[in-house]
Amino acid sequence: MPTTDILAEVLLPTQELRDDLPFYTKTLGMRLENIFPADDPSVASFSGHGLRIRIEKGADVPPGRLRILTDAPDDFAEGQRRLTAPNGTVVDVVPLSPTVEQPVTQHEFAVRRLRDEAPWVIGRAGMHYRDLIPTRLGGSIIASHIRIPDGGPVPDMVHYHTVGFQLIFCYKGWVDVLYEDQGDVIRLHAGDCVTQPPGIRHRVMHASAEIEVIEIGVPAEHVTTIDHDFTLPNGKGDPDREWDGQRFVHHVKDGATWQPFRIPGFTARDTGITAGTKGVAGIQVVRPDGGTPVPAKHDADIHFTFVMEGSMTLTAEGQEDRDLQPGDAFVIPPGMVSQYRDCSDDLELLEVALRGDFQTTLV
Repeated sequence: MPTTDILAEVLLPTQELRDDLPFYTKTLGMRLENIFPADDPSVASFSGHGLRIRIEKGADVPPGRLRILTDAPDDFAEGQRRLTAPNGTVVDVVPLSPTVEQPVTQHEFAVRRLRDEAPWVIGRAGMHYRDLIPTRLGGSIIASHIRIPDGGPVPDMVHYHTVGFQLIFCYKGWVDVLYEDQGDVIRLHAGDCVTQPPGIRHRVMHASAEIEVIEIGVPAEHVTTIDHDFTLPNGKGDPDREWDGQRFVHHVKDGATWQPFRIPGFTARDTGITAGTKGVAGIQVVRPDGGTPVPAKHDADIHFTFVMEGSMTLTAEGQEDRDLQPGDAFVIPPGMVSQYRDCSDDLELLEVALRGDFQTTLV
């Protein structure tokens, strides 16, 4: 049967249909589709706002709860945000377009070591996940270590995220992705990364076997929306286009410029993300340069580091020293003095800071 011949409706009860008719038609602005019997109506169907409901006198169902989605709530039902129909149905008026609500960061010193935990949890589509910040700093950030054991096509759809900031850093292997206005497939190799500005349409296409990525999302809980009407690739757009003030940034490891790091004893390659996000976030890859690291503190609201290669000892005031290896991660709160010691020559760190234009004080 063609889908045009199929409708679905929500069944709601009523004690007296005549009491509910003006509420659903006038207050909610729905259209009366049918009503019967004629001499003493007890059943009526309404449609509107993408919904069809049937109200039936004596129906043995709870009153239910409806959500009206609109980006102009002040123009709906005289600006009321919650209404109760005569039949007991509660109606909430909520935003149609999701918005980003950034929780206040709950600062803490945290170290997540791969060898100290059951390392992987099987998530959606068979992907393996590790939560690198279990507390998520009060919901302000999620940092995930993601691994896909089997390579090949990825069952993904065109979608976008309502976020404040999002990073995909290719740690191992490679992955093919499509992004709105960025042309054809982009292949991220180990060491490459992209930002996913708020609302940019994208889709993961293929991945190598045993690929691993580090994904950062701010805030930790954010809405993902499937865009069924958008097709990728959609050609090359304006390279200076912004999504909520952020540009799409594609950083390629090969050919990147290394420069002195914010702490002596290290060199870093800046990904250009601080500039691309207008200071929202800063992402750097860090290596020792043979010098002697010194203690330092920072004023970033969120400062997260993932150990990609090599080893080091993390010293922080009031904390036991932590020996770190690949796969380990740590968060240092603002104002805490810390020091990177006993760094191996092959040490490589991924540093994520929000904001990206924070200040460092050497101690």
